[in-house]
Amino acid sequence: MKKIFLLALTVLIFCTGCGGEKKDDGKLKIVTSFYPIYLETINIVGNIDGVEVVNLTKPQTGCLHDYQLTTEDMKTLETADIFVVNGLGMENFLDKVTKNLKIVDASQSEEIYLLKDGEEINPHVWLSITYAMQQVKEIQRQLCEIDPEHAAQYKDNAFKYLNELSDLRYEMHFELDNLPNKNIVTFHEAFPYFATEFKLNIAGVIEREPGTEPTPQELADTIKIVNSLPVKVLFTEPQYSPKSAETIARETGAKIFTLDPITTGEAKFENKDDYQNKMRQNMNTLIEALQ
Repeated sequence: MKKIFLLALTVLIFCTGCGGEKKDDGKLKIVTSFYPIYLETINIVGNIDGVEVVNLTKPQTGCLHDYQLTTEDMKTLETADIFVVNGLGMENFLDKVTKNLKIVDASQSEEIYLLKDGEEINPHVWLSITYAMQQVKEIQRQLCEIDPEHAAQYKDNAFKYLNELSDLRYEMHFELDNLPNKNIVTFHEAFPYFATEFKLNIAGVIEREPGTEPTPQELADTIKIVNSLPVKVLFTEPQYSPKSAETIARETGAKIFTLDPITTGEAKFENKDDYQNKMRQNMNTLIEALQ
């Protein structure tokens, strides 16, 4: 009888550890760190009954370079079962997250070849469609391990989304690969993965630290770069002030366009196609600017 009891207890513990640990309301609550990770996750989860996806940060929050957790954020994480993050140093607050929370790192894939800004890894991998697809695969894989009850649905939803992203990648390569001009000056270091994917050359960067105005020497260097380009265009981001870009434009006669790094947006199911929509907007902007 003692052996039977111990065997039953072992089975119970094993089964409990295999599934997602649901909160008191019976739902498995998945929290995502910021908007691009939310979009990937909500497309994997879809409308599965019993699984909830919420985004941690506010709609206007951009890249999480210096983000500090608020009291409200901590309360959100305390009620979560799973926390899905971009990784690669983007969420520098992870050491403050409760140890009982299961962390899904979207960038663990060995298929993602990392780029660096100086000595630091550039974490903006989702702006390569190929790497966004790898993140989707990695999130799906880890969710299936944590929550095998819904594994089949996660896989089906991810398969559908990956096909949509594959179609988007084909469309954008068709439109961008043969642009006559390839040099771009971007707002900050968000677009190296995007540029690598679509064979663009980032000739200069307006603000190394987003939200921090460049020094007079940095401005002078960027003005010199822009003046040397056959097509003088600057790309700002909707999340930041265009003031520095406007200064450069006045000195060079460059035109200003907007590229969206897809870091902000309303985290709701109806916006699940926002990645594709904004990437197509970026594609059309580049066509207009670089033709």
